[in-house]
This record gives sequence, structure tokens and C-alpha cells, in this order.
Amino acid sequence: MRIRNLTKENILCFKAILAKSFFTRAKGLLGRKHLDESEALVITQCQAIHMFFMRFPIDVVFVDKTYRVVGLVKDIPPFFLSPVFFKAYFAVELAAGVIAKTKVSLGDVLAFEKD
Repeated sequence: MRIRNLTKENILCFKAILAKSFFTRAKGLLGRKHLDESEALVITQCQAIHMFFMRFPIDVVFVDKTYRVVGLVKDIPPFFLSPVFFKAYFAVELAAGVIAKTKVSLGDVLAFEKD
């Protein structure tokens, strides 16, 4: 799946994977050594993330059920917790630096498009 920022008219990632089962949501990116700029993990029913046992920092975009950005966490390092974004329904985990590169900001509307 591809994630587009409709507000900024750009692409956040070309290859997003949806984590919606208990197992895939719990595992997240654990065990991975890196995340390419073209990749993302979209975690459903998620208002906060943890970085316990992660090996690399990431950016996280929190999105509500209408696909509006309600929270941003840039460059969160391993073993840290994100703030809780109570309005969020999805967490989009991206490579560190993607938020700055794509200029995503609060209030932007995203589109999750199937390939």
C-alpha cells in the first residue's frame, strides 16, 4: 500500500504494511535492523508506541479515523515511549527523517492507497 499526503500532494511511502492482528501489532518493527525511506508500518488501533528492544530510531505519524494527522513524533530513539495521542486510530511508523523530508504536519489528510 502507498501512503499519500493529500494536503501537501506528496508521497510519504511507497511500501506500507498494515499491522492489524494482535501478533503483527505487538511485533511491529521488532527484529528489523533498519527501515528504508520507501517503507512504513501502519499499526491499527494505536494511540502510542514504545521503542523497547528496537535497534534504530523512527518517525511516527499518528492519524485519526478520518485519516487526519493528529500527532507527530520525530526521530524517536530505541527504548523510549511516544506521547499518547488520544484521537489517533493509526500509527504510521516511518524511517527517521521522513517527517521533515515530506513536510507532513498536524491537520494534513493522508490517503492509504492499495497498489
